[in-house]
Amino acid sequence: MAVKVHARMPLVDEEIREAASAVVARDGEQGLEVVVLERGAASRFLPGYVAFPGGSTDGEDRELARRWFGTPEEARRACAVRELVEEVSLVLTRTGLAEGGELGAIDTDPPSAEQLPELAHWVAPPRIPVRFDARYFAVRAPAGIEPVPDGGETADAWWVSPASLLEEWTAGRRRLYWPTFFTVTEISGCRSVDELLGLRIRTREPDDAELERLPRSTFWQE
Repeated sequence: MAVKVHARMPLVDEEIREAASAVVARDGEQGLEVVVLERGAASRFLPGYVAFPGGSTDGEDRELARRWFGTPEEARRACAVRELVEEVSLVLTRTGLAEGGELGAIDTDPPSAEQLPELAHWVAPPRIPVRFDARYFAVRAPAGIEPVPDGGETADAWWVSPASLLEEWTAGRRRLYWPTFFTVTEISGCRSVDELLGLRIRTREPDDAELERLPRSTFWQE
């Protein structure tokens, strides 16, 4: 997550944490739609911001990766799958994405790594309060399923087109942090899930013009 830092930003945590996000997408009537969530007010990192389902890896994810993907090296894919269940109640198995369920349901029919192609890799620069080394994975969703927020870490969750989300952000109705803003901007050019699954985003830091032009909340938590 490449974000330039304001001089007054407090140094909170120098440790860099592995993380993962899932960009769940479907082909809607008006084009590509993705699942996004609003972080709960009690969230330490970016409360009230709109993001993709995801979070930092924990010790459980290496074991889940071994069970689901055959190697603990896939901990971040396992993290993305786990966070989908915990944050928006969506379960990914080899047969596809479905509503509800628990992590145990994945053990009987685990997904393949090919069902979660890597979309982007964000690494936070030094002196960010909470630093992540985050992989974003794309996931295909069928029609007719709905995300359900957990009511804690996730205040709300919904389907939206990338273009509509950017319109809401421009109008000041939604807050997006730079990695989310840049990712949504890049995928807004995709006309279908197939195009999204084939996309590999080249991440970058904001340039000086963007730092001047875009809202402060895009770069610094408010």
